[in-house]
Amino acid sequence: MAMKTTQSLALIAVMLIGSLSPFRCVAAQRMTPELLWKLSRIGEAAISPDGKLVAYVVTRYDLQANAGKSDLLVVEMPAELGPQKDAAGATSAGFGTARLSVSAKVLVAEVKGLGSVNWIERPEGKRLLYIGPTAGEKPTPQAWMVNPAGGEPVQLTSIPEGISNLKVSNDGQRLAFTVDVKMDSNVNELYTDLPKADARIIDGLMYRHWNAWHDYAYSHVHVAKFGSDGKLMPPVDLMRSLKTDCPLPPFGGAEQFDFSPDGREVALTLKLVNNSAESTDSGIYLANSDGGPLENITPGMVGYDREPKYSNDGRTIAFDSMARPGFEADRNRVMLYDRATKRVSEVTSSLEQSAHHVEWGNDSNKLFFQSETLGTTQVFEVDAHTGRVRQLTSGQFDFGLVGAIPGTTSLLVTQQNMLRPVELALVDTTTGTVTTLTDENGTIYQSLELPRIEQRWFQASDGKQVHNWVVFPPGYDAKSDRQWPMLTYCQGGPQSQIGQWFSYRWNFHLMAARGYVVLAVNRRGLPGFGQAWNDQISGDWGGQAMRDILASTDAMMADPTIDRRRVAAVGASFGGYTVYWLMGNHADRFCAMISHCGVYNLESMYGSTEELFFVNWDMGGPFWKNTEIQSAYDRFSPHRFAGNWKTPLLVIHGEKDFRVPLSQGMEAFTAAQVQGVPSRFLYFPNEGHWVTSPQNSVLWSRVFFDWVDRYCQPK
Repeated sequence: MAMKTTQSLALIAVMLIGSLSPFRCVAAQRMTPELLWKLSRIGEAAISPDGKLVAYVVTRYDLQANAGKSDLLVVEMPAELGPQKDAAGATSAGFGTARLSVSAKVLVAEVKGLGSVNWIERPEGKRLLYIGPTAGEKPTPQAWMVNPAGGEPVQLTSIPEGISNLKVSNDGQRLAFTVDVKMDSNVNELYTDLPKADARIIDGLMYRHWNAWHDYAYSHVHVAKFGSDGKLMPPVDLMRSLKTDCPLPPFGGAEQFDFSPDGREVALTLKLVNNSAESTDSGIYLANSDGGPLENITPGMVGYDREPKYSNDGRTIAFDSMARPGFEADRNRVMLYDRATKRVSEVTSSLEQSAHHVEWGNDSNKLFFQSETLGTTQVFEVDAHTGRVRQLTSGQFDFGLVGAIPGTTSLLVTQQNMLRPVELALVDTTTGTVTTLTDENGTIYQSLELPRIEQRWFQASDGKQVHNWVVFPPGYDAKSDRQWPMLTYCQGGPQSQIGQWFSYRWNFHLMAARGYVVLAVNRRGLPGFGQAWNDQISGDWGGQAMRDILASTDAMMADPTIDRRRVAAVGASFGGYTVYWLMGNHADRFCAMISHCGVYNLESMYGSTEELFFVNWDMGGPFWKNTEIQSAYDRFSPHRFAGNWKTPLLVIHGEKDFRVPLSQGMEAFTAAQVQGVPSRFLYFPNEGHWVTSPQNSVLWSRVFFDWVDRYCQPK
């Protein structure tokens, strides 16, 4: 099937005109909200068992249709990988790294909801598996198989409810996937004589989570074997009778369960507790692939334990683990479970930072993981026997680990920075050399005028040094007399590093292209600067973290190229809380504010959010617990300082945000309106904590820039 182009006619015209003459240059353009949605987005990637092919998903959006469709592509690896072999003199625009000249073949084109890409070895050869929709009026997501050499896909499953999170056993004999199993009754089923009753009977917490109400079903891992005829046999539910989910909602995926190398066992991430709203206690459980009792291999480990990964020799299971119960941002450790001795030990004890998404090397002696490091995310190697840790990559990038390429010393990773979205890249583990593999957005970036990124360190009020990313607009010249407006970006989380990520909402490239200097402060409470720095936000929301942001803002405003009269503060989630806090405590530093899904009233937030372990840890518990905790709520709740508000405020909130409920934004807007503070409320009835619809996203950007331009741009 042919792949349709997603470039606009205007861009094609520019390319054609530029190609008429070698002496004619393509006119530079800048990033816009609309151009953001023309960028191709690389999703999942998978390495073939022989290491010769890489398959990956690319999603392209149609802004007018307000929807996207995905392609499944496959690219052939170079015959010899290595830093001297990889590049052909080309450089990736926006990355500055060497780029391979390879071409990808489209196997499946323009499918809505394509994902879960896996390779499988079958008697007829290696094949690609993926999840895609069936045809008809009511399509369901099912498993499909396609020959990488080409041909029509073949449907493998026909599960009425549809499937998610597809995974293949190494021997190619079994598939694992999740199915939503309905186990609870709604009111119409409880009271069959009231078929039009519209209500919920709720007996416990977690009746809604992030952006969705409990749907009376639970995600269960199923395993289906291939029969002698090559067709799948009926699947077995490995979690039968359990009212719990694997993967853990809302963000978990297929990484939260894994096949043993022989396919006979599956390791599962499960949260089997009575108080799931107040506990982070998940564990790793082993199940026979044919079903049966579960074995808990993490008893007594009371924090998050997730993402089991069998070694290639089958002797060891690696998994992520947090030690402290109830703390979702604790240091993430890599633990090893010896299947013979049944002992658990940490292999990253020498590392004073978190390790994420562990992958085994080809020989089962080394593991690889990614970790936040000084405003970036880098790839590390750890020796499974000695615990020796070595950083493999460097530079102003966020790398994401895909896996080791069999038969080579190379890793497949994702690569991104604040200027450019994800592309696939290769990392040579002997030299650390990074070579960009794909170039899905290369055509667009060839004609883009790019901002410039610097890192600066400013002194905080307690003498510590605070890391900041500063993004300068195209055309910025530090030697000129021109003064620029500035946006102080306040990060959410609260424990979530400002790294070299490319966001489709809080996009620093876009903000700089609009003519703003962007100051992004890695304030207290963010990972990548040691666990003590990360922990300091807990119990001190309105304290040192706020002083870090103000100190960095003051230091940056001392730069003669910054117009002190035209500085705004913006942020979402905890960043939105920060904006509300600064509204009452910024001492006239800012000319405008924008808060998206921010916490305004800590007391009402406690009674209406869902994951209570989060506020229990960071605030010490409910405000009524004791006078000391009540005092902290009083000191740190922005609504206590609303009487000081006078800065123009844009409030943005989504109806389906159950983490920071809509009432938080409504209360803040009311406080501004009653006091005559210039204010606007951008309300999204069908968005949650994020804005995901293409047209809603463009609207978000237009309203965002209309607000800051109104108060920060010269008249």
